[in-house]
Amino acid sequence: MFRLLPKSMRHRKLLALLMLSFTLALVLPIPASADKKKKDTTPATEAIGPHKFPFDPTKLVWPNPPSIARVKWLDYFAGQKIDYTEATTKQKASWMDRLAGAQSQQDKFNPKTFPYQLLRPYGIAIDSKGLVYVGDQKVGGVFIFNTETRDTELIRNGSEAHFKLINGLAIDDDDRLFVADGQMHRILIFNPKHDVIGQISEGLSDPVGLAIDTSNRFLYVADTQLDLVLVYDVDSYKLLRHIGTPGKNHFSTAPGDFAGPQGVAVDKDGNVYVTDTMNDRVEIYDADGGFISTFGKNGDGPGFFARPKGIAIDADGHIWVADEVQDRVQVFNSEGQVLTYIGTGHGNLPGQFKALVNVAIDKKNRVFTTEQYPGRMQVFRYVTDTEAAAEKTRQEEERQKAADRRRNAAASGPPEPAAGAPAQKPTDDAPAQKDATPPKPPGSGR
Repeated sequence: MFRLLPKSMRHRKLLALLMLSFTLALVLPIPASADKKKKDTTPATEAIGPHKFPFDPTKLVWPNPPSIARVKWLDYFAGQKIDYTEATTKQKASWMDRLAGAQSQQDKFNPKTFPYQLLRPYGIAIDSKGLVYVGDQKVGGVFIFNTETRDTELIRNGSEAHFKLINGLAIDDDDRLFVADGQMHRILIFNPKHDVIGQISEGLSDPVGLAIDTSNRFLYVADTQLDLVLVYDVDSYKLLRHIGTPGKNHFSTAPGDFAGPQGVAVDKDGNVYVTDTMNDRVEIYDADGGFISTFGKNGDGPGFFARPKGIAIDADGHIWVADEVQDRVQVFNSEGQVLTYIGTGHGNLPGQFKALVNVAIDKKNRVFTTEQYPGRMQVFRYVTDTEAAAEKTRQEEERQKAADRRRNAAASGPPEPAAGAPAQKPTDDAPAQKDATPPKPPGSGR
């Protein structure tokens, strides 16, 4: 057995090293990795607003304050809701099934219940109940969104119908759904129960944009390959006439002709608006197909286009145009003057777009847009001319009231002191007396 000899030099050195190690252990901090259970007390940035964005997107408006807002961001949709809850009871597979490697009932794929997501949405239409229909070119189906409950249905390829390339959508006043299929060279018509009740193929090559004039009973179809807008009877599906000159192979720039038209819309007076995509302009026609005017040209500034596609008309007759290359929606008056625009650059944040292709407006002044990357539908709110005028009047009245309060306060002057009240003592901030001797400047010697 060894014993410590204090007088031994070697033992004294060993004792000193032990004391130094103990002292360092008390002074030096313990590494964070040494205490795995220690919690990080650094406050994390809390996400706010819908869908947990790092900011509240419902505050987004166009144009920016102090201008009166004309467009407000509301929401976005990307697909069906996903149920993350696990089944409480699982049916046991028999030993024979397990031996054979058979799937259990829960593991079997059911396309009717599988949650689909938007991948390449294009056409948009809104029915009388406010349900929003979105055709997806890659999924090969039509999504039906309830924007209030966020429930979603799907008209599936190979089940309710057969699709190859879904382009534009339109819904008439009877809630019949019209779906343009570019690769099938046809338009399928569905009843409100989503059953196929007819199709249109006469004269079509690549139908893209659709619009319905419910008053005159016209169905307008923008055919990109034919450089035409074809006009059908919306009830008999009969081809009536066409707008434009065929056989130009996308080279015609003459007013009244098209080069790859993709979007079409109708206003309350029956006027027709067409995005002449490859000519980077919008052309306007009357209900008889007569040419009225055109506006726009290639460029990246306000009022210019770079492949315009979707088009819609709001309740005040303003023209909304979705531009795929510039990723913005511009709003014009009937003379083609740009009023405002939506789009804060290419991106995935609210108010930004990636491969923007379409725009639609419903009777509640909601504005819907579809973009193909990342595959989503954004929802905005259009502030009408009447609402904007009322807000302007309210702001002017508030400013007038504030000015009146300031003027009345200045006219009344400071309040008089009460009788018998002692005189107010001068404060440090009180102005100096006129006969007071000014202080000597430092270093003056006087």
